[in-house]
Amino acid sequence: MTKTIGIAVIGFGWMGQAHSRSYHRIPTLFPVGDDPVQNRLANPRLVVCCDTIEAKGHEAEANFGFATSTTDPAEAINHPEVDAVIVCGPNMLHEELCVAAAEAGKHVFCEKPVGGTPEQTARIEKATREAGVITGVGYNYRWAPLVQYASQLIAEGVLGEITNYRGRFFSMYGADPMGLLSWRFEHSGAGYGVSTDILSHSVDLAMMLNGPITSVVGMAETFIKERPLPKPGGGSHYDRGEPGDPTGPVTNEDYAGCMVKFENGAVGTFETSRAIVGPQSQMAFEIYGTKGSLRWNLETMNEMDIFLTESADLDGEQYLHDGYTKVYAGDRYPYHGAFVPGDANSIGYEDLKVIECLGFLNAVAQDKPYNPGFDQAIDYVSVQAALVRSWESMAWEQVSSVRLP
Repeated sequence: MTKTIGIAVIGFGWMGQAHSRSYHRIPTLFPVGDDPVQNRLANPRLVVCCDTIEAKGHEAEANFGFATSTTDPAEAINHPEVDAVIVCGPNMLHEELCVAAAEAGKHVFCEKPVGGTPEQTARIEKATREAGVITGVGYNYRWAPLVQYASQLIAEGVLGEITNYRGRFFSMYGADPMGLLSWRFEHSGAGYGVSTDILSHSVDLAMMLNGPITSVVGMAETFIKERPLPKPGGGSHYDRGEPGDPTGPVTNEDYAGCMVKFENGAVGTFETSRAIVGPQSQMAFEIYGTKGSLRWNLETMNEMDIFLTESADLDGEQYLHDGYTKVYAGDRYPYHGAFVPGDANSIGYEDLKVIECLGFLNAVAQDKPYNPGFDQAIDYVSVQAALVRSWESMAWEQVSSVRLP
């Protein structure tokens, strides 16, 4: 008989809804079976949704299939039918929620990079490690089928020795000065700004593809220093105020950039901004080796460019040395065929969340670690901690693990 895993979602904004839809979709896309990539090993059940706004809980019940809802996180965490807690609230609340879930013996999936600060992430990781629960962190771009393929090619040595990496995450979500002062723009709600919010995706992907980072030098800047206050009842970072509305100070960074050295000898650069004009959601990487290179961009996530100095036959296609070859995603790459058959038939952002949720569901069903879990969250925030030190010292800083004993 197939197991059923009871799910609690805490925080029913856009991300909480994306997770909820994803668990709802898993049975429609992945049949029960023994393959943890192509099959589901358990059935998810949406047990309880928790949000501070009661109406959102009612929406979760009416439209998403949750059995019940509450405004009390403790009630959701301690519900007897809940096996796993999905934390999607503001970053600076993650520690309280994740630690409470761990102490209740519940498995924990938390949106990246787990804590609003490296110190919070370290305390959360220690609590979940000591509780012996399975953890997961929301680095969903790892699961793009072509990113999975890139990882395979790099691991097989097709690009040769890696020498250079360039990562970036440019987004316009904070480019409008009339964008509301949501929790994302305040240290009290988000912790650090773009280095917590979106740079974490870029650096995590780099370490997945190219291994650990050993040292960093960087800088940060806040370009939009005041924003309109949200109206009572909230408002997300996508909502807008009007000229003349009362404003409040932005207390974390709009921009972060750095140079890094990797353990394998490669060098790299990273940039991230939420206040840039032009790139809509440019989560992108370029990786260069002695035999070739790859480049991928979330804005065109179903395409990847490959350049090889020697002709090679990869998956039945011939790659030549006279320029980049564009590869289109399709059902020959991991997971893609669960959503749509054939080649060049695109999948989207929330499909990556479905793949992510499937992996966590299957890990819980098998009582096995999930990757990326809080171990990988520690890897990123250790880099972030060195980056923050570099903002202050204006010098190279060594990356040392913030993991607590």
